Amino acid sequence: MSRSNNHVVLTLRQKILSGELAAGTRLAEIPTAENLGVSRTPVRIAFRALEQEGLLTKLPRRGYEVRTVSTSEIEGAVEVRGVLEGLAARQAAERGLTEHQRQMLQSLLDQGDALVLNGTTVTEAALEQYQQINKQFHDIIIEAAQNPAIQAALSRSEHLPFASASALAFDPNNMAHESKRFAFAHQQHHHVFYAIIQGLGTRAEGIMREHANATFGFIHGPRNEHNLTIINGSENP
Repeated sequence: MSRSNNHVVLTLRQKILSGELAAGTRLAEIPTAENLGVSRTPVRIAFRALEQEGLLTKLPRRGYEVRTVSTSEIEGAVEVRGVLEGLAARQAAERGLTEHQRQMLQSLLDQGDALVLNGTTVTEAALEQYQQINKQFHDIIIEAAQNPAIQAALSRSEHLPFASASALAFDPNNMAHESKRFAFAHQQHHHVFYAIIQGLGTRAEGIMREHANATFGFIHGPRNEHNLTIINGSENP
């Protein structure tokens, strides 16, 4: 069975955050590939991506080890991301979008509407698609800020857990709940887009910071007393 590289990253990330792959667990390409029913290549790519995210540590000889990640570490990383992306949203509002950027953001909003605002329970496949939409949306806003220092700071912090908008995870056993969280996150995209095109810099900054910081509510939710299961940019309704 063939699965996308993105699916393997998402699956392993979820296993780590749920505690199925506990801190200290050693991972190797061949057994992991066999367990997931994929070739070694997407597993190798996933290991590198999760190392970059700060969830895995490369061992000196071969393989990787699941890192111990504390709630406070995730909170700090998400808060920093919120500050930087909030600044980007404010500067994008102050400087204005190009017509291409505006059209791209509107297209991403429309695509997201079709995936998470259609009134049905969202599927895992839809969430994988939404991950790409979410990343592109954030990237365009950062580009629109025209501030290389923001991108440089975000790049330096990407090795911290959940310091990237692309670091998505969800609870596959409660998709009805996840549908509500993703819908809320996507509505925030609509609100920040409106603030930017209206030139409301302070409001755009506040929404974007809330978009990141709402993650905190899910970290401390009752389901996460013994594990961490997080989706960036959504709250725990």
